[in-house]
Amino acid sequence: MSYRPRSSSTRFPLTRRALIGGGALLAGGAIAFEAVRETRKPAAPAPTPAATTTPRTPVARAPARHVASPATKLSGIEEVSLAQLRQALDTRQISTRELVQLSLDRIAQMDTTEQGGPGLRAVIETNPDAAYIAQVRDEELAQGKRRGPLHGIPLVVKDVVATADAMHTTAGSFALLDNPTTADAFIVERLREAGAIILGKANMSEWSAFRSYQQTSGWSARGGQARNPYRLDVSPWGSSSGSAIAVAASYVPLSIGAETDGSIVCPSSACGVVGLKPTVGLVSRAGVLPVSWTQDSPGPIARSVRDAALLLTVLAGDDPDDPAHGAFAWAAPAANAPPGSGAGEFDYTAGLDAEGLRGARIGICRALFHFDDAAAGVVDNVLGVLEQAGATLVDNANIPTIETLAPAQTEMDVLLTEFNAGLDDFIAAYQAGGPVQTIDDVIAYNIEHADQEMQECDQQVLEMARGAASVRNDAYTETLASNLSLAREQGIDAVMDELALDALVAPAAAVPTPIQSGGDDFSGSCTQVSAMAGYPILTVPAGSMRGLPVGIAFMGRAFSDASLLRFGSAFEQAHQVRTRPEYRSGA
Repeated sequence: MSYRPRSSSTRFPLTRRALIGGGALLAGGAIAFEAVRETRKPAAPAPTPAATTTPRTPVARAPARHVASPATKLSGIEEVSLAQLRQALDTRQISTRELVQLSLDRIAQMDTTEQGGPGLRAVIETNPDAAYIAQVRDEELAQGKRRGPLHGIPLVVKDVVATADAMHTTAGSFALLDNPTTADAFIVERLREAGAIILGKANMSEWSAFRSYQQTSGWSARGGQARNPYRLDVSPWGSSSGSAIAVAASYVPLSIGAETDGSIVCPSSACGVVGLKPTVGLVSRAGVLPVSWTQDSPGPIARSVRDAALLLTVLAGDDPDDPAHGAFAWAAPAANAPPGSGAGEFDYTAGLDAEGLRGARIGICRALFHFDDAAAGVVDNVLGVLEQAGATLVDNANIPTIETLAPAQTEMDVLLTEFNAGLDDFIAAYQAGGPVQTIDDVIAYNIEHADQEMQECDQQVLEMARGAASVRNDAYTETLASNLSLAREQGIDAVMDELALDALVAPAAAVPTPIQSGGDDFSGSCTQVSAMAGYPILTVPAGSMRGLPVGIAFMGRAFSDASLLRFGSAFEQAHQVRTRPEYRSGA
């Protein structure tokens, strides 16, 4: 979940779960459906208490048992929709095992330069048990059992999402590599129950870009520098960089990102895919390594709005372990989840059609067009598409508190406090057996292994978090309450009430710029007010500038996720501009 510091023209950009996701065992040809880890062998044992003093070796980027891809009858499989994959799997045009192998092959061929690939660096590690899990899914289908809509579908999750399997959960940092993860995140449980295959962990801006004021998007010590598939010397933005690249480059049809302020929206815009940051609390944060419990939200990334909506349908659900229900429930967008938000209770694909914009009142938030003229030009040119699709456009629908919130330090003050407390809670609940237990341990590790961890940036933000105020401090509570009011009642809600709007639109993020060490040349995004409010925001491909994708963002009130998806889908159907990456080098 990315937060981009507002320094040098950049902008800053949970957690208890004891259950282990359901898996399946092959026993004598029969399938035993038991609550077990989806591995052929137990996860690696806990390391010795003493932390190693030598740098760790990066995890292998491809599975050890790698074989050539089988032939498939499904043409152009890298770009097909979830509906097409579902039909192909159900009708045996392709097996789950074949589909997974195709994904692993593509990662092996494209993620590094070792096989002549472009070196996208989107995946930190792959699941060594993916082929076995795929075999289980095939056996289940053969016996007439389909777990859910994602049965047999491979996807990757950002490396902040806890998985109790052979993979690690490290936020891209070597510091957590020896901390074994003991339980699945709630959303991983939901994915396994729906039949999905967690194929790997996606690269990211280390520590969700909450480490340094001069951090480069898409770089982590474990994963290296992730690259934009549309032009390899250009940034993918961050911090869910690998999650967006993996979908754009067709490693997988779906991925999970996580956003604090911009981390799903910005890389999705830069990589020409659809990304949704859901209303905070709609998708559980339990088991997602946090930055902020008042702003964090995991969310879907896909190549189409419909596929993103289907993934949200699986992910969304009320979880009593989510911070939206704990001591800080008062800060959640709603004191209680809305009716029909429980697991499996709402189908976010319902109502997605070409008529989804008809009758809608869409506000053009011009105050969010100024951070990048090139991106603004792309979005300006497609506003007519909304009108032609039946929407009424209301110009200059500006959020009245933008100028108050944008330059303030108050967002950073809240996030520093929450990161410090949230990291300790995550480690205690999910990685209690490892050598790193506190933010002090992380900072000390980075200093001790500076050749790995300090080669690209310092850790000023981590050090600031260490000295942040307590969550029990009155100043924190007062600052948070003020931020929420400015972003919600006095901000987004105010303009939508005044103009009777159904959504707001703006350019999602700046046109990607060349990768440069020591920090991005990032001029901004439209995400801050939605982020501080905890409200949903969706980006959909709108066009391109100099061959680089630009997204249009749809923003709304708390729990307007279904409406934003409906508007975004109608826009997408009327304006199909996404093209496959060509992996070009240089200008």
